[in-house]
Amino acid sequence: MQFEEMGNMSGKTLMLLPGTACNYQINFKKVLQPLGEKYHLICVNYDGFDGNDTMFGDMLSVTEKIEDYIKEKFDGHLDGAIGSSLGSSFVGQLIQRENIHIDHGIFGSPDLDQSGKFSAWLQSKLVKPLVRGFVKNEKKKEESKEKLKDFFEMDDETADQFMECFSSFNPESIKNEYYSDLLTWLKEDIYVEQTTAHFIYANKMGEKYLKRYKKYFRNPDIREFNMQHEQWLFGSEKYTVPVLQLIDEIMDEP
Repeated sequence: MQFEEMGNMSGKTLMLLPGTACNYQINFKKVLQPLGEKYHLICVNYDGFDGNDTMFGDMLSVTEKIEDYIKEKFDGHLDGAIGSSLGSSFVGQLIQRENIHIDHGIFGSPDLDQSGKFSAWLQSKLVKPLVRGFVKNEKKKEESKEKLKDFFEMDDETADQFMECFSSFNPESIKNEYYSDLLTWLKEDIYVEQTTAHFIYANKMGEKYLKRYKKYFRNPDIREFNMQHEQWLFGSEKYTVPVLQLIDEIMDEP
């Protein structure tokens, strides 16, 4: 595990939790500088994605390590935490387990997929051969890069960095991360006193995700944006700027 602290060290604490098969350096690259001007950032890279000789085990063991860090360095309390995609699963676990306290859990347009063991096994079984084929095949790399550019409206530099990042990780870690996320369920109607769950709802994902947010959390604060999944982190400023303004609004709340 890797924890790096940066930004305004006298500002409110804000943890950044990246998505599947990514590190914080690429996942949050576009927003590290503006967020760091205001907040004390705690940036996380999970086992298997931290640049060391580690392997991702499962969601709950990684969650425990995050909790231990928050307890040791911040007396068990954070002002806020942002999860990108799979990172939102960690935010949800940190809130519902109540081993530490987060005032504002910010869910960055997640899917929050959950499944049974057989379905998770079947889906994850396809991950390793796909990753290996992708890494070895330049044509597939180029096709995937073009799809990323089209879906997220990424520029060439961002797409190249994302592809390089993805290609650098062990397929076994990616498979474990994907499989474990599907099996690590959130409870329904989660409520923790003095914690607010904020959802960045990318409406191009579809209303079924909106229903999930309301299912898992009691009275969530849902903010709708006309964009795709996590497009605010990878697309143009027309997506990034309004979401950053929303984060400031959230973090200014008591």
